[in-house]
Amino acid sequence: MEGETLMKEEARRCAELIEKSKFIVALSGAGISTNAGIPDFRGPSGIYTTGRYDAEKVFKISCFLEDPRPFYDFARDFVKMAERIKPTFTHFFLAELERRGKVKGVITQNIDVLHQRAGSRNVLELHGSFWESYCLKCKKEFSYEEMKKKVFEEQVPRCRCGGVIKPDIVFFGEPVKHLDRAEELALQSDLFFVIGSSLTVYPAAMLPDLTRGKLVVVNKGQVNITSDKVELFVREDIDDFFKEVSSMME
Repeated sequence: MEGETLMKEEARRCAELIEKSKFIVALSGAGISTNAGIPDFRGPSGIYTTGRYDAEKVFKISCFLEDPRPFYDFARDFVKMAERIKPTFTHFFLAELERRGKVKGVITQNIDVLHQRAGSRNVLELHGSFWESYCLKCKKEFSYEEMKKKVFEEQVPRCRCGGVIKPDIVFFGEPVKHLDRAEELALQSDLFFVIGSSLTVYPAAMLPDLTRGKLVVVNKGQVNITSDKVELFVREDIDDFFKEVSSMME
């Protein structure tokens, strides 16, 4: 009962912060998508802990350029999973706050495109996504639908010119995307959400430090943050918490 009362108090405070804010920015990590059925890569069922794939061979750019097969073995499983999953309540909640003019941008570390599928328009994918791919040789672009077909028909998808096709995701050894715009959003924010991220991967982990506003952190696990701007640190299930917040805003 005490835990339930605490969550209601935290949700009420969060709803108040949202109502008072004019420029909300959210940073999302893997935890926002676990309720959709995507295992956190670093969680108990994730790629880094189960040993099903060699994470270095899958995600290191030098390994991909030398032999893209381990990545595409992983990609086939990822695409099968992506076809089954749907955005969570929290994805839809952030999209609704954007429609109301509250959320000005979502910065995500995820490659699952669930924010866009929920209706968010201003999404900065720091690590890219499977939504687009391109030929490493001639730079021809391929849509997700085209690549989905190729992933299951070819061991290593190739362009007509013979070049290997690479999804537009950021591999280890490549710079993240949209960092300048993400930093601008963080600087402008009067309320900054950290949702489902442990803040262990840089440079995303430094973005909350840039806000001049208040911080709300929602994550069940540990989070690498010591900022005195943290107004709320919520260790509840993400969807349960934001359902409670939403009910207090209606």
